[in-house]
Amino acid sequence: MFPTPPATHRRAALLLAFCALLWSIAGVVTRRLDAAGGFEITFWRALFCALTVLAILAWQRRGDPFAPVREMGWPGLFSGAMWGVMFTCFMLALTRTSVANTLVVMSLAPLLAALLGRLVLGTRVSGATALAIVAAGIGIWWMVREGVSADGAVGMAIALAVPVASAINIVTLKRLHAQVDLAPAVLVGAILCGLAVAPLAWPFGASARDLMLLALLGAVQLAIPCFLMIRAVRHLAPHEVALIGLLEVVLGPIWAWLGAGEAMPATTIQGGLVVLAALVGDTWLARRPPPVAAAAAQSAGLH
Repeated sequence: MFPTPPATHRRAALLLAFCALLWSIAGVVTRRLDAAGGFEITFWRALFCALTVLAILAWQRRGDPFAPVREMGWPGLFSGAMWGVMFTCFMLALTRTSVANTLVVMSLAPLLAALLGRLVLGTRVSGATALAIVAAGIGIWWMVREGVSADGAVGMAIALAVPVASAINIVTLKRLHAQVDLAPAVLVGAILCGLAVAPLAWPFGASARDLMLLALLGAVQLAIPCFLMIRAVRHLAPHEVALIGLLEVVLGPIWAWLGAGEAMPATTIQGGLVVLAALVGDTWLARRPPPVAAAAAQSAGLH
């Protein structure tokens, strides 16, 4: 596996940051819903995500959206199962524990991705990245510390499935995406999620306005960023993918403040700044070439 050039790495990091930006609008959009809630939101979001991915695949394959799904084989089904776990367990966790508890558990994603990447791919974690992972975790804890409690242990256990499945999926994408296009796995995950929550979502109560907003969630907040994330993964280490993904946690309260009038405590701003500093520091500094290598290149005339 050849090292990723710094410019390519930074473009991939920016693309993934854009994905996190889209993921982060979930809270503010759901605040605008009239009647739909809980599992119904999850169901409609998964359905519109599946329809969007089908449209993308049909456009790419000129009318045969299921051809790339068949070509994925078992690796694609496995990746799709991980997407399904992430899509479903996040909402299940929120119904059984607090948002603060859920976010704290999800902040384990970079650490789990780093450990799994090391075990499966042999990916090394630099000192700067290890510091960034710790700092990001502390920043998220500071953001939500007033809402963290020991209650809702079952919900926290369910929430743990999200970073675990995320780490497994990231490593799977990193290991196999060069040989197999796993982008259609997002479709498999959305279908599995929809089937899992459909009985819990019934009877449906969404209004026509709700369905428009849920279509926005399924297409813009879920399908498109997940599809783009798979393109970025090939140029980033597993722990970097999970670390940049935490930007969603930072941006979500800002959107809720701007678009729904929710209060944003000082601790949210302070913790968010810590997370942002960790992300920026890791992305722009950790990938700089070692001074020895740079000096050797200059002495050889490789400018």
